[in-house]
Amino acid sequence: MNDDALPLRDLQLPETVGWWPLAPGWWVLIALFVIGCAYLAWRWSRAWRFNAPRRYALRELSKLEAAYLEHRNPVTLGKQLSELLRRGMLAYAPRADVAGLTGDAWLAWLDQGMPLPYFHTEGGKSLLTLPYRDPDGDFSDTDIGALVSAVRMRLSIPLRETA
Repeated sequence: MNDDALPLRDLQLPETVGWWPLAPGWWVLIALFVIGCAYLAWRWSRAWRFNAPRRYALRELSKLEAAYLEHRNPVTLGKQLSELLRRGMLAYAPRADVAGLTGDAWLAWLDQGMPLPYFHTEGGKSLLTLPYRDPDGDFSDTDIGALVSAVRMRLSIPLRETA
């Protein structure tokens, strides 16, 4: 047989498969990824907004503590801490549950969800009497550091559902 007589041609290979357009499975994965990112961003935004009063209260507590270190007036600090705690708790709990509480009932409510009963110790109990004491009196029996620590712990720990 004559090789020149046969009409042979080179092999024709198919074109390589391109990456575009994407297969439907990739579109589904991309859509799931975008939806997942949007959901996580929404949850983060919601948590950020929910915790805004707590962040504000902790900043205010730092300011109150700095003002106390400058002026050393425990009665004013007691009033300010009591008001800050009440406002901070009203941001997260129903008004009917918080607004009317006084005395030991208020301290017991503040201790709910805490790892230790900070407000039933001597430092936390001074929250009840400190705002009403004589500003020129003796405050050697009051632990201001423990009171500020108790308030800081209550403001930093989220409230648990009580119902």
